[in-house]
Amino acid sequence: MDQELIKQIIGENQEFVQNVKLLQRPFKFEDNGNYVFLGIRRAGKSYLMFQRIHELMKRGVDIEEILYLNFEDERFIGLKSEDLDEIKRVYEETFSSRPIFFLDEIQIVPGWEKFVRRLADKNYRVFVTGSNAKMLSSEIATTLGGRFLIQNVYPFSFREFLKFEGFELKSNWLYTPGTRNGVVRSFDTYFYNGGFPELLSFEDKRSWLSGLYQKIFFGDLVARYSLRNSDSMRLLVKKLAESVMQPSSYNRLKNIVSSAGESVGVRTIIDYVGYLQETWLIFSLENYAARFAERESNRKYYFIDNGILNLFIFRPETLLLENLVAITLHRQFGEKVYFYNQHIEVDFYIPEESWLIQVSYNISDVQTFEREVNGIVKAAKFLNAERLQIVTRNDERVIEKDGLSIEVLPIWKWLIQIGKSRSGNTY
Repeated sequence: MDQELIKQIIGENQEFVQNVKLLQRPFKFEDNGNYVFLGIRRAGKSYLMFQRIHELMKRGVDIEEILYLNFEDERFIGLKSEDLDEIKRVYEETFSSRPIFFLDEIQIVPGWEKFVRRLADKNYRVFVTGSNAKMLSSEIATTLGGRFLIQNVYPFSFREFLKFEGFELKSNWLYTPGTRNGVVRSFDTYFYNGGFPELLSFEDKRSWLSGLYQKIFFGDLVARYSLRNSDSMRLLVKKLAESVMQPSSYNRLKNIVSSAGESVGVRTIIDYVGYLQETWLIFSLENYAARFAERESNRKYYFIDNGILNLFIFRPETLLLENLVAITLHRQFGEKVYFYNQHIEVDFYIPEESWLIQVSYNISDVQTFEREVNGIVKAAKFLNAERLQIVTRNDERVIEKDGLSIEVLPIWKWLIQIGKSRSGNTY
């Protein structure tokens, strides 16, 4: 790269990061930590780096010590790993300070992991973001070793969303009608449109979400994986969205896509589902009751944000409700969340917490009530689960059944409670 261009980019970015306006997220950085931030596009990974830059500047770090680079800058097209060394050399010839590296979307540069590992080995502080989970393949994870802390970044939780909207939830907020009513009203926006931070500044939220999805679809899926049949991938995404509440085997997905006129094989479906997970568009849960060999091939798939899911479904409320519960549990417990399906169906099971959760939009109907309550009670007795909940759209009560207590909560209150109960960094 041209040295003058490198200097120009460094200077532009130093000016830019100083003036970024931030909404502080509840993240506590380790003073001596190097970080890899991973997540879907626009979830706020870059802003976590900006947050750290501002924290450092408040502590007296000079802006000349900050080396922030965004590798989606078109001036970096075709960049190779050896060019990263050139950028470092130009910086150190220009400034007398030892740089703190902030490298945004670095997965674009082949061989990036060896460069950042070398920086960490030489005691540079390094912060990295990426929007592809393949960044943590076994080979790359081995290269990074124990030098980096890995942090998944999600769109806003409901608590963060409320903070952005100006709500301060004091201890008695539930008994303050103005605050409570405002929270309930705000939830509708969050429920249907999701929590991407940037989205909240736009009136036409659906158009913004559609644009984001197109960027992910064409940039992170079609182009990155050189897909020759983008129509099959497009159809698969739609069918996964429509099947959010149902376990889906690879064979079932193949048959659904093929029945719509797009002939694909099981191997293609396996690859495509993997690509969707690598771009953080979807995640999956295993059936706790399934045999080990079946867990991988028959999963439930959820979308990482309700706003993206809502682009694909008609009359979405029931699907959005379960998807939002899944997102919230996934961000807190990761791979420790399951569904349970063996003669009894329960939507979510967290074994380490002895916690069963059913999701039902409305349990006022007698048949629905009996099905949901009997199901969770039977599962609780079989699994010796101690914490039982049914998450609904609006219902709230406590149900006593066969010596067990089941807490019924509206989704908005459940989200706030689970957000409050978290310890450590909240994403």
